[in-house]
Amino acid sequence: MKLSIITINYNNQTGLKRTIDSVISQSFSDFEWIIIDGGSDDGSRKILEQHSDRIAYWISEPDKGIYNAMNKGIKQAKGDWFLFLNSGDWLFDNDVLTKVFDSPHDADIIYGDAMYHWSDTRGTQLVQKPDSLSLYYFYTDTLCHQATFYKSEIFKTHHYNENFRICSDWALYIQLLTEGYKFLHLPICITNFPQDGISTHLNESHLAERRRVIEEYIPSYIIPDLERLRIIDERKKHIASHRSYQSIMSRAEKRVIRMEKIVRLIEKLRSK
Repeated sequence: MKLSIITINYNNQTGLKRTIDSVISQSFSDFEWIIIDGGSDDGSRKILEQHSDRIAYWISEPDKGIYNAMNKGIKQAKGDWFLFLNSGDWLFDNDVLTKVFDSPHDADIIYGDAMYHWSDTRGTQLVQKPDSLSLYYFYTDTLCHQATFYKSEIFKTHHYNENFRICSDWALYIQLLTEGYKFLHLPICITNFPQDGISTHLNESHLAERRRVIEEYIPSYIIPDLERLRIIDERKKHIASHRSYQSIMSRAEKRVIRMEKIVRLIEKLRSK
């Protein structure tokens, strides 16, 4: 089995229908589909029963949160690769999985781009991810987990940390990077990602959990350097539009280069 698609759902009947329509329309067929429902009472269970012939495993029972449900799905999955496509998310087109697996990949984690969908005037935006990742990248950003494929071997020794309710996927990325797992970017749009989930809003709870992730998964000795680099980057963006500040920009760029060298050196030492 090439791929296990793991979908979690809770009282999102409309989103679940959209995800189901996307998955069953794929030209790629070498996958199993696992759906973990948190005991929905909005009609989601009836939808699962209607499509049970297309689902390798599903269950509807109370769980302890998003990452508890994802870990439940991991325990049932048998594919070589895992994709976490939650209810409401849908694959970019009907051939995207064929595009991803049309050739073998020398990597532990494959990640692609995503089409973000906002309900306000912003509409849609294609968010392209970089070809090269660093600890600094994850300090300031993250990947779209709906557009990320994980080798199944990863989850023989790792799982989603259920102590986090919002940022556990981000924490796992940081953990895998610092442990030397190989990431590969595929420059194709994998998924449509509505910006209405709990992790898409930077409220105080989200920010507090991000701070906890940083404290637990990033070595304390490098955090000051990462924070300085972040501040320099923000200043650089601010002064880029002011010609009178070219000399300031030049000095900032030099500091950024020095900081990047420090970050790369520390990451290299940690990987040995």
